[in-house]
Parts: sequence; C-alpha cells; structure tokens
Amino acid sequence: MPPLVFRKGLDLKHEVAHLLAESYHSDFVAAVRAQDHQHASGRLTVHLAREFGFCYGVDRAIDYAYQTCRRFPDRRVFLTGEIIHNPHVNRQLRDKGVRFLTDVEEQATEISEQDIVILPAFGVPIDLLTQLESRGCTLVDTTCGSVLNVWKNVRRYARDGFTSIIHGKFWHEETRATASQALHAGDGRYLVVLDREQAGIACDYIRQGGAADAFLQRFSQAASPNFHPDRDLQRVGCANQTTMLSSESLEIGEMFRAAMTDRYGVADLPQRFRTFDTICSATQDRQDAMTVLLDEHPLDLVLVLGGYNSSNTKNLARMCVGRLPVFHIASPDCLISDSEIAHRPPESDGEVVTTGWLPKAGPLAVGLTSGASTPDNLVADVIHRLSALANPI
Repeated sequence: MPPLVFRKGLDLKHEVAHLLAESYHSDFVAAVRAQDHQHASGRLTVHLAREFGFCYGVDRAIDYAYQTCRRFPDRRVFLTGEIIHNPHVNRQLRDKGVRFLTDVEEQATEISEQDIVILPAFGVPIDLLTQLESRGCTLVDTTCGSVLNVWKNVRRYARDGFTSIIHGKFWHEETRATASQALHAGDGRYLVVLDREQAGIACDYIRQGGAADAFLQRFSQAASPNFHPDRDLQRVGCANQTTMLSSESLEIGEMFRAAMTDRYGVADLPQRFRTFDTICSATQDRQDAMTVLLDEHPLDLVLVLGGYNSSNTKNLARMCVGRLPVFHIASPDCLISDSEIAHRPPESDGEVVTTGWLPKAGPLAVGLTSGASTPDNLVADVIHRLSALANPI
C-alpha cells in the first residue's frame, strides 16, 4: 500500500494561525510598511525594502509543519533537513519536538510506518524520496511550487535528449533535488554551473572542445554520472536554482545560447538549445525591491538579514557590492555594538567581525531588507537594536 502523502495541508490552518503569528509576525513591521516603509528614530532613518521576508512558499512550508505537529501530537515527526534556511525557524521547530534526519546520519533507516516525515520547501532528491516511501511512513510534502516548475522543465529536457545546465550550487538541497529529476527522467544528464566563470568554461568547450579529462575533473561534483562533455554538451537546456541572482541566470543563459549558435549556427539552434526562466517570482520581487532601494534613497549602509546559508539572502547582499557598505547579518544579535558588527561578507563563506561600521554622528540612513526565509519579528528586532545603537542615551 503506498504511503499517505499530504500535499495541500492537513486542514488545521485555522488552529495554528495564532501560533504562527506569535512566533513570526510583527505589528511593528506592519506599521513600518504602512508608513511608506520608513521608520525614523532620532538621527536614524530606516528605509525598508518594498518586498522582503517570508515568501509564499516559505510561509506555506512552516504552516504545514505546524499543522503536522498539531495533527500528530503522539507520533514522531521528522524533517529531512532544514525546512528553510533560517536558524531561528529551524530552532523553533526543534523546540516543538520535530527531529531532523540530518542531525544523526543513520536516522533515515530507523523511520517506520508510524512516523511522519516532512519534506522541505527545497524538495528532496528522488533517491531519498524512494527510500522514505519504502519505509511506509506518512509524508507531508511542502515542496515549493516554483521548485516544482523547475523540475517539470528539466524532466522535459531529459525526455527530449537535452542536458540540463543548472545555474546553482551543486551542494544546495534544491539543486541536488533538481539534478535528481533530470537524472531519473529517461537517460537524463545534467551539469551544474555556479557562476559566469564556470559557465564560460562550459561554453568554451562547446565552441572548441578541449581536454575532456580536465573538464570532468573541474566539474567532478557538479555533473551527472557518466557525463562526457563531447557527447552531453551537444544539446542543452538551461534552468536554475530558483534563488540565484536573476541577472546572472539570464546572462548565463545568453552565454550558452551564443556558444551553441557559434558552434552549430542559427538554423540549428532550436534543435540544440532551450531555456526557460525558472527564477521564482518572490526571489525576483525581492531583487527588484533591492534595486529600487539602492536607486531611490541616499543610504549610508545596507543591512541584509537572513541565514548565512540562504542563497536568496546572499544574492541580495551581492547586489550592493561596489555601491555602498553592506552587512549580511544572520540575526539581530550580530549588531554587537555601535563599534562592532558580526556579518558574512558577500564573497566569503565565513562570519567576520567588522569595527567602525556605524557612523558616529550626523543623520544616518540605513537600507534594510531580509531574505525570503526570514520572519518579520526578526526584522523588528533589528530595527529596534539599530535605533538603540544609533541613539545612545
């Protein structure tokens, strides 16, 4: 008998609404929105981006997780990994008794038909899903609709004999899940490119060939099993991790279009190249709002709030590089003092502490946004903390 799967909630939305509001909502942030997204306090003016914080997919995933805990209070509830990339939200779920399979490597083999397993907003690789289905457990699938849209396209690429070129991070949960969709659709192939540099390497190979062994070594962790560039770069279709920087994804798509045109000619392009815009609308909206924030307000600095492993948050910070100081902070506690701030530089993998980050005197204008996995109550805490630091008693 196939396992029970919940994909549209558990009919308990009204019963958990107050818990979600208490944990993640902020009346203060709602008031800032109503005040033209600005908050003034002493010498400080905070300009809040027009679009920020929880997207629909994240909101839905957390809602389903809370419904699951309410529906099955006497059964073990597991998550395959982080439900979203926000430490505050994941900590809240752990506090509710939800267990994470990634906390103990062997826990997946202990799942029984009495257990409940929540699939995160990123989705899961097909192999893991098959393993969970074989255990007979109940599944609660919170996979985001934008991710499902990408999967649909890479499966179509695979069925039609196209290799999926995925702009993303090969280690990211969403990209791993997407790659598995390409791999399991017929005899599918995939290649994951992180950025323009890696895309350029693949495009150069399309145009002129090269040393296959060196290419395979370069992409050893980012290509499908038995991938060979001489065979698998003859027909390609572009897709992406939904939280990547939109402008970069579009540019990479054009790079592959140009390479295929140069190699095979315009007439043959429809049989050699496909592309589909798979950036999610929420990611695009937040990136567009960041552009407006930077263009329309004279700012002294920008704070970007969100988990350090959140791709869409990292990309919001990247958009500020070269324009003005930007600090990607994981939590309000990162605002250590008016002299020190803990943050993750946009092109770094680790947290650093920077001194002298906050101008000491004169009017202070700060831009603020948050990633799609960040709740409003943390945004409120940042504004309050920033106000206290800028206006010492």
